[in-house]
Amino acid sequence: MDKNVRLAEIAAEINHFQGLEIARKCTRAVPGEGNPDTEIMFIGEAPGFNEDLQGRPFVGQAGKLLEKTLSEVLNLQRSDVYITNIVKFRPPENRDPLPDEIAACKNWLDEQISIISPKVIVTLGRYSLGKFFPDISISQAHGQLRYADHEGKRLLIFPMYHPAAALRSGAMMSAFVADFNKLKNFLSISTGQISSPVIENKPALTQQQLF
Repeated sequence: MDKNVRLAEIAAEINHFQGLEIARKCTRAVPGEGNPDTEIMFIGEAPGFNEDLQGRPFVGQAGKLLEKTLSEVLNLQRSDVYITNIVKFRPPENRDPLPDEIAACKNWLDEQISIISPKVIVTLGRYSLGKFFPDISISQAHGQLRYADHEGKRLLIFPMYHPAAALRSGAMMSAFVADFNKLKNFLSISTGQISSPVIENKPALTQQQLF
């Protein structure tokens, strides 16, 4: 099946879902958007106020920071990548996602990952990191490439702080920009195409191990 068709079907399922209180009370669901043939997929935590209004991921201040850094560091637009969240509906008052909310959205996200099949997944924040590495803190993992075995596949994961956290802290902002530059150094980017070498190590991967 065509990638766009199946992603649209998943979006329709999410938009009609009523199995969570946050789904029934949200303004709009936020399935995700972007290039289905991309080699970079960004996974955040959950929609916020602006995302809930527009039905699109990362369109508030955090989204502006993500777009700006994408453009300035990686020379990519948001339309070049795919952006989604662990949870597809806004939790009230932007509280943290609950385990049952994450579980209810899991199959949609897993299928999005399978359809897009990116070369690298950039996790934004501790909840998206926790999907792949539940026992590692974001302060330990950010800026380090790691392999994760997920749904029978081996995925390359690059954890980062959430851009909303970067906006609240000068130290996290510095780390956020530095990690984007690490991603650029780790991966060869040319005209929107990414070429990543074969890596056998499963722990955190250093630049020396990549090259």
